[in-house]
Amino acid sequence: MVCRQRARRDHRRSSGRSLRATAGAGQCARAGNEDARELARRCATIADLEAAIRAFEGCAIKRTAKHTVFADGVAGAPVMVVGEAPGGDEDRLGKPFVGVSGQLMDRMFDAIGMSRARDLYITNILFWRPPGNRTPTLAEQAICLAFTRRHIELARPKVLVLAGGTAAKAVLDTTEGIMRLRGKWTSLRLDDGSELPTLPTFHPAYLLRTPASKRQSWSDLLALDKKLKELGVK
Repeated sequence: MVCRQRARRDHRRSSGRSLRATAGAGQCARAGNEDARELARRCATIADLEAAIRAFEGCAIKRTAKHTVFADGVAGAPVMVVGEAPGGDEDRLGKPFVGVSGQLMDRMFDAIGMSRARDLYITNILFWRPPGNRTPTLAEQAICLAFTRRHIELARPKVLVLAGGTAAKAVLDTTEGIMRLRGKWTSLRLDDGSELPTLPTFHPAYLLRTPASKRQSWSDLLALDKKLKELGVK
């Protein structure tokens, strides 16, 4: 009887600690979100934003990453590509989409006459590599999303390309999967009220795993090429 009473007391104490820890984690995530939104709002230039992100300590995965991976390509380019998060090569070199999947993406854009040296501005919704290349948690995405949205506003591309389901769902604030979203033009409403043509497509890493899907991605690239011509960019 005494043992059972002690066990119940220990269980209640353990449950209380667990609930407090969960509540504390939630409060930290909310605080991180609020801090990120306020920091992002105050950034008037892309240089300001990069400095704010490099100094930001509100996302725990920064502690396990080697580098902050901000962007590559040309700020102000007509097409901005937003992916998920840095991988091992990106974390090592400090630039987005420089591994095997990034090389595939470069070849794909080259096929429609575009390059990151002239026509593309490339980033991710997360600026630090998640441990083990895991999918970013919803809390991690929420913290970084304020920076990502401000990044898009400051870069002012003509067209936004969202590479992969994680980026598409986070930026568009939807639960729809990439299989339903890809290849369908939508519009991203920015905080200043402007609308940005947006095209979700497969992440190049997915194409490396599923080569048969390259045909669909080629269709998306042709749709992008057509949109740019309609906008007078090409």
